[in-house]
Amino acid sequence: MRHLYSCPLRWSDMDAFGHVNNAVFVRYLEEARIDFMRRLAPGGGSASFKGGSVVARHEIDYLRQLVHRPEPVTVELWVAKISAASMTVAYEVKDETEVYLRASTVVVPFDFAAGRPRRLTAEEKAILKDYLDDAAHGDGAVRRGGAGQQEGAGAR
Repeated sequence: MRHLYSCPLRWSDMDAFGHVNNAVFVRYLEEARIDFMRRLAPGGGSASFKGGSVVARHEIDYLRQLVHRPEPVTVELWVAKISAASMTVAYEVKDETEVYLRASTVVVPFDFAAGRPRRLTAEEKAILKDYLDDAAHGDGAVRRGGAGQQEGAGAR
């Protein structure tokens, strides 16, 4: 199963080259990931996904320029890997005809009161498995081979 997040483009997302700045894409990923995590919380008094988490790693391949327009882009998100104390979330930022970015993020559950990472609970792992799609991108790494952005075309 995949999580779909409709992400609006803001005029301020553009840089001097007239397209969405590469750093702004990280914000799009964050918005989609937070929306996903909020939807995972099962409710009914369960503590699953109610604590904090931290990002341990981002890996991003910029494939195409994205220029401002009134239509939102879709951030498609799935779980690429589940381990004892982390999960890897994979993404594509796209519309009906183009994929602009492929990315992955390693997310670590964190106990802020104790000041340290924690393990995923059995309940959290069971919930995440519904979104597990390891066939789509292998081990959760970003697929290579896309036309990455170059200076003047998006990389900064």
